[in-house]
Amino acid sequence: MVDYHTAGQPTYQYGGNGPGLGDYMAQEDDWDRDLLLDPAWEKQQRKTFTAWCNSHLRKAGTQIENIDEDFRDGLKLMLLLEVISGERLPKPERGKMRVHKINNVNKALDFIASKGVKLVSIGAEEIVDGNAKMTLGMIWTIILRFAIQDISVEETSAKEGLLLWCQRKTAPYKNVNVQNFHISWKDGLAFNALIHRHRPELIEYDKLRKDDPVTNLNNAFEVAEKYLDIPKMLDAEDIVNTARPDEKAIMTYVSSFYHAFSGAQKAETAANRICKVLAVNQENEHLMEDYEKLASDLLEWIQRTIPWLENRVPQKTMQEMQQKLEDFRDYRRVHKPPKVQEKCQLEINFNTLQTKLRLSNRPAFMPSEGKMVSDINNGWCHLEQAEKGYEEWLLNEIRRLERLDHLAEKFRQKASIHESWTEGKEAMLRQKDYETATLSDIKALIRKHEAFESDLAAHQDRVEQIAAIAQELNELDYYDSPSVNARCQKICDQWDSLGSLTHTRREALEKTEKQLETIDQLHLEYAKRAAPFNNWMESAMEDLQDMFIVHTIEEIEGLIAAHDQFKSTLPDADKEREAILGIQSEAQRIADYNNIKLSGNNPYTSVTPQIINSKWERVQQLVPKRDHALQDEQSKQQSNEHLRRQFASQANIVGPWIQTKMEEIGRISIEMNGTLEDQLNHLKQYERSIVDYKPNIDLLEQQHQLIQEALIFDNKHTNYTMEHIRVGWEQLLTTIARTINEVENQILTRDAKGISQEQMQEFRASFNHFDKDHGGSLGPEEFKACLISLGYDVENDRQGDAEFNRIMSVVDPNNSGVVTFQAFIDFMSRETTDTDTADQVIASFKVLAGDKNYITAEELRRELPPDQAEYCIARMAPYQGPDAIPGALDYKSFSTALYGESDL
Repeated sequence: MVDYHTAGQPTYQYGGNGPGLGDYMAQEDDWDRDLLLDPAWEKQQRKTFTAWCNSHLRKAGTQIENIDEDFRDGLKLMLLLEVISGERLPKPERGKMRVHKINNVNKALDFIASKGVKLVSIGAEEIVDGNAKMTLGMIWTIILRFAIQDISVEETSAKEGLLLWCQRKTAPYKNVNVQNFHISWKDGLAFNALIHRHRPELIEYDKLRKDDPVTNLNNAFEVAEKYLDIPKMLDAEDIVNTARPDEKAIMTYVSSFYHAFSGAQKAETAANRICKVLAVNQENEHLMEDYEKLASDLLEWIQRTIPWLENRVPQKTMQEMQQKLEDFRDYRRVHKPPKVQEKCQLEINFNTLQTKLRLSNRPAFMPSEGKMVSDINNGWCHLEQAEKGYEEWLLNEIRRLERLDHLAEKFRQKASIHESWTEGKEAMLRQKDYETATLSDIKALIRKHEAFESDLAAHQDRVEQIAAIAQELNELDYYDSPSVNARCQKICDQWDSLGSLTHTRREALEKTEKQLETIDQLHLEYAKRAAPFNNWMESAMEDLQDMFIVHTIEEIEGLIAAHDQFKSTLPDADKEREAILGIQSEAQRIADYNNIKLSGNNPYTSVTPQIINSKWERVQQLVPKRDHALQDEQSKQQSNEHLRRQFASQANIVGPWIQTKMEEIGRISIEMNGTLEDQLNHLKQYERSIVDYKPNIDLLEQQHQLIQEALIFDNKHTNYTMEHIRVGWEQLLTTIARTINEVENQILTRDAKGISQEQMQEFRASFNHFDKDHGGSLGPEEFKACLISLGYDVENDRQGDAEFNRIMSVVDPNNSGVVTFQAFIDFMSRETTDTDTADQVIASFKVLAGDKNYITAEELRRELPPDQAEYCIARMAPYQGPDAIPGALDYKSFSTALYGESDL
């Protein structure tokens, strides 16, 4: 025994192991000794605690008058503890000396301490000295331990349990709203409601008035004392005249009502069981309705979006196709991400619902036709296939239109040059000037015609190029093909006409050639050399003005190299130009020297020195322009190359990061340790770290948009495309969400089945031990080895094989050939814990019905909360038994229906 006579006597604080009481005592701050200084509250406590003590002491044939004085010798204190605990205390000392009294009180305090109670600042000497505050505190602690601690209502206990019991019992009564143990009881209606709920014949509740609290309180106190054997512990006037009645006094008195009516707890327990079962069923129905709506909305969106993605009607212009591409980007950025979240949430909701149904022994949820998770996944796959095809089609169409625009411009440029060249040629070929020409004139005409034929042959390639471009535009389905074809046909018809006219004129000239002599060789030589040089200059001007399209830095560097090579030929061309001009100058010099008057320009060619010089100047002007255009394109390609490298640099970080995180999640789901809550918190922190990585994905999306806007179609610096990154990111988010959901379902299983943390860890350790490939599932042989390790008799004999086949039908009902960890946990939960069954619910209803085979709507409304009572009434079929009365309801068929056919 502890020696309470030493100078440093230990003090006690109440910290009982009962649920909720320790918290309440902490909130009361060691029975709140400061509040006992309030005279009104101290008076109420004295009367209440004295009456409570006497209600127990009278069983031993004694009582107390003054709570300060009568416990000083410790004898009645020890007797009180023996009566309320039913246990024997050590023999008291009968001496009258102070030391005897202290020893008796210490024996009582030792007994209180043995019940898990600690008394702070309360010692035996203070009780012996008659310290009122300490004595009241000690009695309050005894009341808490032996009268209030064991009160338990719906997983709450002590003060909270007592308050919940009062709220439940008084809920149907008007003007009663119990929220505490002080002000809520001042008008007396709550006391009368408690009595009327259990003994309605004792109280005429409807005649009570809220504005007459004294009458109400005295009525309740007198009825309780007379009929319920509950002594009057309070004075009505003290309660009414106190702004805030003493909470401890009210709790002590109300606890006497609780114990007096404890016999009615059987019906309440039965009602609670029914409420619990019905609440589970209602919640599951709400979850099913939410799943159906979410699935319908998602499928409707998928079915509405796929036709849009499968619409491959090409547009005529680049601007229209660019708008389509922008619309597709909006779909990717704005419309699709929320649907990805909805799909993930739908799968999580479905898994959670199925887990709850399994835990409550309900049949599995079967969605409406076409709304299974697999149906949604199939629709989603179709959507992504359409999306991928649509993007490829868009990019191909843009490439095609870009190519078409380039070809169309090239066609127009070449056609314009050719049409400019052919202008007037037909009229020239139809002239009959040779009929009146002199010999020298006809010689000139012949040679001039030969030069024209040479020029005509040089233009053959251009006509063939024009026809080839027109053919390509037709093959690529160019929207303005009719006008292109008409212009090309006109050029070809004209070209045929020129060939025919050329042939006819040559025959005419050759016919008269015999009469013609002499032609100036220098003019002829000039014409022969000037024509190809002129054609070269025209070709050079055409090439210098030719549009180009490149996609890589290597292609533009190739064009720059070709241009540099062309520029290197300009000095030789300039020499040729000077030589041609020298021929003309020489002819003029000879004519001048010989006093020959030339009739105008060179008769053999229309290419004059002025034309040659003009075109040469034009070539000289076009060269720097071409330089500038190539430099601009080189800068553009360098910028594009920078964009490629920038995107590749980020993608080569993000891609492996996503892959690493996917592998880490796989390891985490297998190697997780600690409590399920620790695992869940760890996974949620891990999920947040992944979500925090989202800015890197957004940055990559921005870089990808810049690449698409620059019409960059390939990137040799990385193997990752934006599509790969998107798919990987969505899979990463979905995988971590599913892993979290699995742990949450395990928590649901543990809490619903009462599985301890150690059991859950043992199940996880056993499962992981036989999951050799860390795939998250066990094959039949691995599962059999696991069962044997847990003590199941499934050895290879007829009886063992039959037992193993039975277990496999439970954990693998779809015959998939593997056992998941969730199925393993469900099986072990059913093997190690108990759950509500249809028979238990039927037994509970029978209690509420007073052992009848049916129940009435009035009985349901009296015993159950309003919403759940109406839920049962709406679903129960009329009772058809021989003892049926009007309004009788069949609670047996209703209970079995809650659990499906398996419990019938």
